[in-house]
Amino acid sequence: MTEEKGWAIRPAELGDAEGIAGVYNEAVLTTVATFDTEPRSLAEQRRWLRHHGPRHPVLVATSETEVVGWSALSAWSDRKAYDGTGEVSVYVRADWRGRGVGRQLLGEIVARADAAGLHTVLARISAGNPVSVHLHEQVGFRPIGLMHEVGFKFGRWIDVELFQRLAGPLGTSPPSEPPAGIKSG
Repeated sequence: MTEEKGWAIRPAELGDAEGIAGVYNEAVLTTVATFDTEPRSLAEQRRWLRHHGPRHPVLVATSETEVVGWSALSAWSDRKAYDGTGEVSVYVRADWRGRGVGRQLLGEIVARADAAGLHTVLARISAGNPVSVHLHEQVGFRPIGLMHEVGFKFGRWIDVELFQRLAGPLGTSPPSEPPAGIKSG
Protein backbone atom coordinates (compact mmCIF):
# COMPACT_ATOMS: atom_id res chain seq x y z
CA MET A 1 0.00 0.00 0.00
CA THR A 2 1.24 3.46 -0.90
CA GLU A 3 0.22 6.33 1.37
CA GLU A 4 0.21 9.87 0.05
CA LYS A 5 -1.26 13.20 1.24
CA GLY A 6 -4.31 11.88 3.10
CA TRP A 7 -5.01 8.90 0.91
CA ALA A 8 -3.64 5.41 0.40
CA ILE A 9 -3.40 3.37 -2.78
CA ARG A 10 -3.78 -0.40 -2.65
CA PRO A 11 -5.06 -3.31 -4.72
CA ALA A 12 -8.85 -3.37 -4.90
CA GLU A 13 -10.81 -5.99 -3.02
CA LEU A 14 -14.33 -7.26 -3.68
CA GLY A 15 -15.54 -5.15 -0.74
CA ASP A 16 -14.46 -2.02 -2.67
CA ALA A 17 -17.02 -2.65 -5.43
CA GLU A 18 -19.59 -0.24 -3.98
CA GLY A 19 -17.04 2.57 -3.65
CA ILE A 20 -15.66 1.92 -7.15
CA ALA A 21 -19.20 1.99 -8.55
CA GLY A 22 -19.87 5.27 -6.73
CA VAL A 23 -16.86 6.97 -8.28
CA TYR A 24 -17.59 5.49 -11.71
CA ASN A 25 -21.30 6.29 -11.66
CA GLU A 26 -20.56 9.91 -10.80
CA ALA A 27 -18.48 10.04 -14.01
CA VAL A 28 -21.22 8.25 -15.99
CA LEU A 29 -23.81 10.83 -14.96
CA THR A 30 -21.73 14.02 -15.16
CA THR A 31 -18.83 13.59 -17.62
CA VAL A 32 -17.83 12.22 -21.01
CA ALA A 33 -14.84 10.44 -19.45
CA THR A 34 -16.84 7.24 -19.99
CA PHE A 35 -19.32 6.52 -22.73
CA ASP A 36 -21.53 4.46 -20.44
CA THR A 37 -24.84 6.28 -20.12
CA GLU A 38 -26.46 4.22 -17.34
CA PRO A 39 -25.01 3.83 -13.83
CA ARG A 40 -23.45 0.47 -13.02
CA SER A 41 -25.25 -1.68 -10.45
CA LEU A 42 -23.37 -3.16 -7.53
CA ALA A 43 -23.77 -6.66 -9.04
CA GLU A 44 -22.31 -5.45 -12.36
CA GLN A 45 -19.43 -3.76 -10.56
CA ARG A 46 -18.65 -6.95 -8.63
CA ARG A 47 -18.65 -8.98 -11.88
CA TRP A 48 -16.30 -6.43 -13.47
CA LEU A 49 -13.97 -6.54 -10.48
CA ARG A 50 -13.88 -10.37 -10.46
CA HIS A 51 -12.87 -10.27 -14.14
CA HIS A 52 -9.61 -8.52 -13.20
CA GLY A 53 -6.57 -10.21 -11.68
CA PRO A 54 -2.78 -10.07 -11.40
CA ARG A 55 -2.20 -9.33 -15.10
CA HIS A 56 -5.05 -6.81 -15.22
CA PRO A 57 -5.25 -5.31 -11.71
CA VAL A 58 -7.52 -2.70 -10.19
CA LEU A 59 -6.15 -0.23 -7.65
CA VAL A 60 -8.13 2.01 -5.31
CA ALA A 61 -7.26 5.27 -3.63
CA THR A 62 -8.88 5.45 -0.21
CA SER A 63 -9.20 8.15 2.39
CA GLU A 64 -9.92 6.47 5.70
CA THR A 65 -12.55 3.94 4.56
CA GLU A 66 -13.86 5.73 1.45
CA VAL A 67 -12.86 4.95 -2.13
CA VAL A 68 -11.98 8.33 -3.68
CA GLY A 69 -10.53 7.04 -6.94
CA TRP A 70 -9.49 3.95 -8.82
CA SER A 71 -7.43 2.79 -11.77
CA ALA A 72 -7.66 -0.40 -13.77
CA LEU A 73 -5.72 -2.25 -16.38
CA SER A 74 -8.00 -4.20 -18.71
CA ALA A 75 -7.39 -6.48 -21.66
CA TRP A 76 -7.48 -4.53 -24.93
CA SER A 77 -8.98 -7.49 -26.78
CA ASP A 78 -9.69 -11.16 -26.19
CA ARG A 79 -7.76 -12.07 -29.37
CA LYS A 80 -4.48 -13.87 -28.56
CA ALA A 81 -2.22 -11.57 -30.58
CA TYR A 82 -3.24 -8.69 -28.29
CA ASP A 83 -2.09 -10.43 -25.07
CA GLY A 84 0.76 -7.93 -24.69
CA THR A 85 -1.59 -4.93 -24.87
CA GLY A 86 -3.77 -3.47 -22.13
CA GLU A 87 -6.01 -0.47 -21.68
CA VAL A 88 -5.88 1.84 -18.70
CA SER A 89 -8.76 3.58 -16.92
CA VAL A 90 -8.54 6.17 -14.14
CA TYR A 91 -11.43 7.80 -12.29
CA VAL A 92 -11.31 10.19 -9.33
CA ARG A 93 -14.28 11.44 -7.34
CA ALA A 94 -15.06 15.08 -8.23
CA ASP A 95 -14.27 16.44 -4.77
CA TRP A 96 -10.85 14.74 -4.84
CA ARG A 97 -9.68 15.91 -8.27
CA GLY A 98 -6.67 18.21 -8.45
CA ARG A 99 -4.93 16.67 -5.41
CA GLY A 100 -2.63 14.26 -7.26
CA VAL A 101 -4.77 11.16 -6.72
CA GLY A 102 -5.20 10.50 -10.45
CA ARG A 103 -1.49 10.97 -11.15
CA GLN A 104 -0.55 8.52 -8.41
CA LEU A 105 -3.16 5.95 -9.51
CA LEU A 106 -2.08 6.18 -13.15
CA GLY A 107 1.63 5.95 -12.31
CA GLU A 108 1.10 2.88 -10.15
CA ILE A 109 -1.15 1.06 -12.62
CA VAL A 110 1.37 1.70 -15.42
CA ALA A 111 4.14 0.28 -13.20
CA ARG A 112 1.95 -2.82 -12.72
CA ALA A 113 1.54 -3.09 -16.50
CA ASP A 114 5.33 -3.05 -16.90
CA ALA A 115 5.75 -5.64 -14.14
CA ALA A 116 3.11 -7.86 -15.79
CA GLY A 117 5.11 -7.82 -19.03
CA LEU A 118 2.66 -5.82 -21.10
CA HIS A 119 4.33 -4.28 -24.12
CA THR A 120 1.75 -1.59 -24.85
CA VAL A 121 -0.82 0.24 -22.77
CA LEU A 122 -3.52 2.24 -24.52
CA ALA A 123 -5.80 5.00 -23.24
CA ARG A 124 -8.89 6.47 -24.83
CA ILE A 125 -9.53 10.09 -23.83
CA SER A 126 -12.57 12.11 -24.84
CA ALA A 127 -11.45 15.02 -26.98
CA GLY A 128 -11.33 18.33 -25.16
CA ASN A 129 -9.99 16.96 -21.87
CA PRO A 130 -6.57 18.66 -21.49
CA VAL A 131 -6.25 17.61 -17.83
CA SER A 132 -6.47 13.92 -18.73
CA VAL A 133 -4.15 14.37 -21.72
CA HIS A 134 -1.54 16.07 -19.51
CA LEU A 135 -1.90 13.39 -16.83
CA HIS A 136 -1.29 10.58 -19.33
CA GLU A 137 1.60 12.39 -21.03
CA GLN A 138 3.33 12.73 -17.63
CA VAL A 139 3.70 8.94 -17.46
CA GLY A 140 4.82 8.42 -21.04
CA PHE A 141 1.63 8.18 -23.12
CA ARG A 142 1.75 9.76 -26.57
CA PRO A 143 -1.12 10.59 -28.93
CA ILE A 144 -1.44 8.16 -31.82
CA GLY A 145 -4.79 8.99 -33.36
CA LEU A 146 -8.19 10.58 -33.27
CA MET A 147 -11.46 8.73 -33.69
CA HIS A 148 -14.07 11.17 -34.98
CA GLU A 149 -17.58 11.22 -33.51
CA VAL A 150 -17.50 7.69 -32.08
CA GLY A 151 -19.62 8.39 -29.00
CA PHE A 152 -22.93 10.17 -28.51
CA LYS A 153 -23.64 11.48 -25.02
CA PHE A 154 -25.39 14.51 -23.54
CA GLY A 155 -26.91 15.32 -26.94
CA ARG A 156 -23.69 15.57 -28.92
CA TRP A 157 -21.17 13.51 -30.87
CA ILE A 158 -17.79 13.17 -29.17
CA ASP A 159 -14.34 12.50 -30.63
CA VAL A 160 -11.91 10.23 -28.80
CA GLU A 161 -8.14 10.61 -28.77
CA LEU A 162 -6.12 7.40 -28.62
CA PHE A 163 -2.89 7.41 -26.59
CA GLN A 164 -0.20 4.74 -26.33
CA ARG A 165 2.65 3.97 -23.94
CA LEU A 166 5.27 1.36 -24.72
CA ALA A 167 6.73 -0.74 -21.89
CA GLY A 168 9.48 0.49 -19.62
CA PRO A 169 10.40 3.76 -17.96
CA LEU A 170 10.43 6.94 -20.00
CA GLY A 171 13.45 7.16 -22.25
CA THR A 172 14.16 3.43 -22.38
CA SER A 173 13.62 0.99 -25.17
CA PRO A 174 10.88 -1.59 -24.86
CA PRO A 175 12.01 -5.14 -24.06
CA SER A 176 13.34 -7.04 -27.08
CA GLU A 177 11.47 -10.22 -26.13
CA PRO A 178 7.68 -10.49 -25.98
CA PRO A 179 6.03 -11.61 -22.72
CA ALA A 180 5.82 -15.32 -21.94
CA GLY A 181 3.36 -17.07 -24.21
CA ILE A 182 3.75 -14.58 -27.07
CA LYS A 183 5.85 -15.61 -30.04
CA SER A 184 7.47 -12.99 -32.20
CA GLY A 185 8.10 -13.09 -35.90
